[in-house]
Amino acid sequence: MKMPVYRDKERRTWYVSCIYRDFKGERRHKTKRGFKTKADAAKWEMEFTAKASMNTHMLFRDFVDYYEQDRRPRLRESTWLTKEHIIKEKLLPFFGEMKLDEIDAADVVRWQNGLVNHRDGNGKPYAPTYLRTVNNQLSAIFNHAVRYYGLPGSPVAKAGKIGSTKGAEMQFWTREEYLAFAEAVMDKPESYLAFEVLYWTGIREGELLALTPGDFDLDRMTLSVTKSYQRLKCRDVITGPKTPKSVRVVTIPGFLRDEMAFYLNDCVHLERDERIFKVTKGFLSHEMDRGCEASGVKRIRIHDLRHSHVSLLIELGFSALAIADRLGHESVDVTYRYAHLFPNKQAAMAMALDVWRKEVDGIV
Repeated sequence: MKMPVYRDKERRTWYVSCIYRDFKGERRHKTKRGFKTKADAAKWEMEFTAKASMNTHMLFRDFVDYYEQDRRPRLRESTWLTKEHIIKEKLLPFFGEMKLDEIDAADVVRWQNGLVNHRDGNGKPYAPTYLRTVNNQLSAIFNHAVRYYGLPGSPVAKAGKIGSTKGAEMQFWTREEYLAFAEAVMDKPESYLAFEVLYWTGIREGELLALTPGDFDLDRMTLSVTKSYQRLKCRDVITGPKTPKSVRVVTIPGFLRDEMAFYLNDCVHLERDERIFKVTKGFLSHEMDRGCEASGVKRIRIHDLRHSHVSLLIELGFSALAIADRLGHESVDVTYRYAHLFPNKQAAMAMALDVWRKEVDGIV
């Protein structure tokens, strides 16, 4: 099949225009423009030809290689590594040697049942949210095959879902509980200050671990959240925050500004762009265990400190819009996730409507 590469003289670029046969044997036309060099156009032509004529009658594990080539460049490294782990540990052992186009809903149901019935050494099953995540990854691979490679349909869609998107019940500390915990970890200044920042600002754990002295404007009592820290394959990786809205400036209370100033003053060798908290998430989890045991406060997740901050702000009377701005969320997300914590205003609303109607009717 001849697929010539052409020169676009007006735009001074290269393009490919061709007639080809897809995996069904049907004739198709494709034009792709905007290549800076002839070599780029030729490379695209070769890859396109391979995909366009590809037959989905291949091993599932072989198609996963195509899936990785297509998806990995578009994802954060941490996101792909999560996907990769699920694929290697939960999908390939069952589906790897099956033909992609021969896998049916019954196969998927058998695989799902194996996950649902799984128990670890302590008799504990997979969490419902984990089951849903693993199932969604299998669905994503088949949907990719349907959307881009001509697979007639997804057997996962026919088999249905397992697990749940609803995680464990949200937990949070009251102010009294947090203060008791903070006193218990005060013997380690780095741990104490890390938890102080998490509780009184509501920033995420990854955002905390990426903080540098340059992120603080102590005169204005502000903290700029512009990045996040992760440990990937024994490497320290700094990325952008979770979402574009997560880039924000958080105003900190005066006492926290004073604590941070005192701590940074002691860290005389710390550079302006150097991480303040050079610890791991595992270290913070260990310190959480230690503080809870010493104080007698119930154990919550590190992320629940963010929920605790929201609970405190709601108790102090702040609106969902103001809280969302501080967290780097959309206000609708705060309203939805924390609706049960906001005061119930229904009775007051009904009373106000009643008074208004009576005034209109001249009763009052």
